[in-house]
Amino acid sequence: MKISKRTWLTARLYHLEPLARSLAPPSIAAMSHRVIVVLPAYNAANTLERTLADLDRSRIDEIIVCDDASTDDTVRIAERLPVTLLRHDRNRGYGANQKTCYREALQHGADFVVMLHPDYQYDARVVPHAVGFLSLGICDVVLGNRIRTRAETLGGHMPPVKYFMNRGLTFMENIMAGQNLGEWHSGFRAYTRAVLETIPFERNSDDFVFDSQFLLQSVHFGFKVGDVPVPVRYFDEASSISLRRSVVYGLQTLGVFGKWYAHRFSPYRCPLFMASLRTAPSGSYR
Repeated sequence: MKISKRTWLTARLYHLEPLARSLAPPSIAAMSHRVIVVLPAYNAANTLERTLADLDRSRIDEIIVCDDASTDDTVRIAERLPVTLLRHDRNRGYGANQKTCYREALQHGADFVVMLHPDYQYDARVVPHAVGFLSLGICDVVLGNRIRTRAETLGGHMPPVKYFMNRGLTFMENIMAGQNLGEWHSGFRAYTRAVLETIPFERNSDDFVFDSQFLLQSVHFGFKVGDVPVPVRYFDEASSISLRRSVVYGLQTLGVFGKWYAHRFSPYRCPLFMASLRTAPSGSYR
């Protein structure tokens, strides 16, 4: 009996795993991907365990937590959880934390890497669905989009000032990069191995602007970027950078776009947009 890919995907969507396995076309059934979730943690003692509890361990091969010299009980809590724990001897910054996570995930043989903030803002149950877009080749990069409607986002207690800053900056970034993403500033991101091996992320900032650099690099090297809806959860324990840091981050992000345009349209060569380990995919900007 010939089974369509749609029928198989429907079975997966409704978590009918035995049926899905029996219906899977040979080309899909033969696929075996190693999925690693990485959590760059800093003072996440109040939310780390809740974040991990929402992950479907049956669809994840390994969870890596990298602690950036937290001053709370993040390490103590992580030590009793089923995770690979990495520790920085000093606070190196959000971007540096991600670099450690990605290096470790690649060394552990990851085919797909999901970066998830351990602050419980993002619904970790969405991880298998984001990975699904990667495994089907629909996307190379998948972001969790917290902003479906203004009412839902503000109802989830995202501060209004940050909501409007996010909307304004995302609008400009989409126009400048030729994309149509719901937001550019998500702490839920999924990547293929090829993305992490191509993008020279070691040259990126060790601070928050790392995310903006990485996403624009993904566009520059021709990777397919998409997003999936993820409900927003803002509460007292959830991490959130200050308004001042948000403004600095916004200005730094616009600066990254300035460097990108200079790299493309002038003799200036920016190291951020020069491939590292292999030739950039076809369709990339030069």
